[in-house]
Amino acid sequence: MTPSAETPSASPSAPAANPAPAPAPETTWFTDDRFGMFVHWGLYSLAARHEWVKNLEKLTDEQYQVYFDHFDPDRYDPAQWARAARAAGMRYVVLTTKHHDGFCLWDSALTEYKVTNTPHGRDLVGPFVEACRAEGLKVGLYYSLIDWHHPSFPVDGTHPQRDDEEFKAAAADRDIREYRSYLHGQVRELLTSFGRIDYLFFDFSYAGRIWWGGKGPDDWDSPKLLETVRELQPHILVNDRTGLPGDFITPEQYQPSGPMTKDGRPVLWEACQTLNGSWGYDRDNLDHKSADLLIRMLVDGVSKGGNLLLNVGPTGRGDLEPRATAVLGEIGRWMDLHERSVRGCGPAPYTAPPECRYTQRGDRLYVHLLAWPLRHLHLPGLAGRVRYAQLLNDASEIIRVHIDPDRPAMNTEMGGQPAGTLTLEIPVQRPDTPVPVIELFLDTPADRADG
Repeated sequence: MTPSAETPSASPSAPAANPAPAPAPETTWFTDDRFGMFVHWGLYSLAARHEWVKNLEKLTDEQYQVYFDHFDPDRYDPAQWARAARAAGMRYVVLTTKHHDGFCLWDSALTEYKVTNTPHGRDLVGPFVEACRAEGLKVGLYYSLIDWHHPSFPVDGTHPQRDDEEFKAAAADRDIREYRSYLHGQVRELLTSFGRIDYLFFDFSYAGRIWWGGKGPDDWDSPKLLETVRELQPHILVNDRTGLPGDFITPEQYQPSGPMTKDGRPVLWEACQTLNGSWGYDRDNLDHKSADLLIRMLVDGVSKGGNLLLNVGPTGRGDLEPRATAVLGEIGRWMDLHERSVRGCGPAPYTAPPECRYTQRGDRLYVHLLAWPLRHLHLPGLAGRVRYAQLLNDASEIIRVHIDPDRPAMNTEMGGQPAGTLTLEIPVQRPDTPVPVIELFLDTPADRADG
């Protein structure tokens, strides 16, 4: 803001005021919500055979143009997406505003390669943002740093025409600086056109990786890019894929074996996972994960201090496909009964027995049973620390028993467990739910950990 007649400048002799500290990114909601929806959607949804179809099949712009010419998602209903996310227990949604093919889902002033020039003819991002807000969901946007369509993006090992020598020769003088200006301008558009944005997922830097000609923070001018993001949306969370550290790290398509750390210190992290190995709509891919497995992945992540961002790939008409809605419904039914073992929870300071995962929030310790034991569950180190135990799905009491550590095993009587072990009597019948949960109420403040 420049000084005006109504805004006098400070006197030259006046001492300089200490600048107000910049607002810090807001992480509390992220570590509280724990579960979000990723949405990969664009022209590749019409091809219906992977979001990297242009790369995998080495399609030219002319060959890929058929999807632009026929993109008309007449069944697009972002309110239905938002309702499905909320019903599944998700509390934030992240939309791919531009993927690697360069196609933009909003009415960007910087390109003609955008949804408003397709048969659909209307912006898709604004309605998505409003639908999420109406459901009380945090809003996330994805933006690819890569652009296989832009005329100034230098050809590299990810480019669909990486093996076309004639094309590469014609593109030899492409200037990354021109593309960088475009990239920064589009990010500015996204962060000034749709109100408050809570989360930004950049994808991705690849200097020094398997692709020749890979690009990284120097190519994107990541310091300036992140400075612009912080200036426009000071509270936003940004991931780590610009090639510089972000607010959280993003393991993709694998589950970390333990809490993630940097220089020995815990860091915020979020595993991004697909339903079937493909991010975009992939009609003939039948390798779908079960709800049971996805719930285990969610619980496993929270037990290690992480989030789960679970992807759906809507069809070319804009629908969530039946297989996706079915599995989201199953996850939602589990979350409806067990949400408090995930929401606001984090790692516990205790070691869980095999086939179990602990999460904790305040004085509540949650035992997630990945396998159902016969009659007894032994919890090391918890003897004398638990004042009450119950199954979370129906609040039915779980009996705690004390077994003398010195008691010998008999033909009908189990032997003693190591000192400090809490033994729970478990019903023979497993609750009809993918991952049963026992809720333990810890006895003393000394046993409580922040979730």
